[in-house]
Amino acid sequence: MKKSFLIATLFTCSMLSAQDNGVKFSLNPINQQLTNKVGSNIKFTPVKLIDATNIQNQNQTGTCWSFSSLSFFESEMMRMGKGKDFNLSEMFVARKTYPLKADNYMRMHGKTNIGEGGGFPDVVQVIKKYGMVPEEIYTGKKDINNPHNHHLLETTIKNILLPAANDATQKIDFNFLHNTIEAACDEYLGKVPEKFTFKGKEYTPKTYAEASGINANDYVFLTSFTHHPFYSQFALEVPDNWNWETMYNLPLNELQEVMRESINNGYTWAWAADVSEKTFMFNDGLALMPEKPVTLMKDEEKKALSTEPTKQLAITPELRQKAFDNYETQDDHGMHTVGTVKDQNGTLYYVIKNSWGDDANACGGYFFASENYVLYKTTSIMLHKKAIPAAIAKKLGIVQ
Repeated sequence: MKKSFLIATLFTCSMLSAQDNGVKFSLNPINQQLTNKVGSNIKFTPVKLIDATNIQNQNQTGTCWSFSSLSFFESEMMRMGKGKDFNLSEMFVARKTYPLKADNYMRMHGKTNIGEGGGFPDVVQVIKKYGMVPEEIYTGKKDINNPHNHHLLETTIKNILLPAANDATQKIDFNFLHNTIEAACDEYLGKVPEKFTFKGKEYTPKTYAEASGINANDYVFLTSFTHHPFYSQFALEVPDNWNWETMYNLPLNELQEVMRESINNGYTWAWAADVSEKTFMFNDGLALMPEKPVTLMKDEEKKALSTEPTKQLAITPELRQKAFDNYETQDDHGMHTVGTVKDQNGTLYYVIKNSWGDDANACGGYFFASENYVLYKTTSIMLHKKAIPAAIAKKLGIVQ
């Protein structure tokens, strides 16, 4: 998941905003309805909204996978009764992942992906190997007033690795390479403390992760594609799955059931999806999959997409697979799903928390994605294994 954007468009939306404490959307107290932007005739009625922390900003980095995963884990800490005041360090995760990618790149003779992109399994791996730290302890910035920007770091890492991975290079010194990559990460992002004091208690990253209540072994990755057997595990073939982590493959109707029921039961999920569709309209607070192709719409029909309820395209496994095979669905972006709403026609939408800042659109950095868009453009999700309906977990061989 690689895409990052800086969006400067600002709207005023009186019916929908993130609360100061980051817990939920603020609802209109009169009619309990939400909308995507001022002037829209689309009226959403909440079905289920789950606690979430404040919107963060990945700025000029491709680290959405870290931001969305940690937003998810912050909601998990809330769900487990650990409080409501969390801000985990996304850059700690990125800092620990860069050397792992570098080592893998060298051992694969430079025939794999190296860069800022990653996936949800990377975060779980970091928690298992290294732990977690609060944002207050490790910001990943030399100057706290500057936005995140890893372009120079990424270029430096590639300039170290590319010649070393060349077939003509002899007797690679992995210790030297490891130390060099570590030094580059320390220079750009800062050194990670081995011990720290937070809210009056002393921790290491490992003991802080333990205190969080997060057991990394409790989290699983689900997808739905027909080119692998259902109820099996396979490594999803996307460039940012650099470590070939596996995920469970479900029929589409059962993935849909998992998505719905997890939210209904108070479990959020991290969402990896393609956001390249013209109907991914983040500025307007919407992501749609209209029944009528945009290419066949008149200008007034296109404009109405963001202001009027739209009939959605029925999504089949065949449609999903064709889009994936044609590279129309790629692993673009990681986000966090924190609730559901329905429009006035009964169409289900997921409430999506993004990581492009709380001033990025009409909805305080959130947006509404129709279930049809989600079913069509999802590459994978991450969630707690207990969020999966028992009958489906049994088919997958997952012990809850």
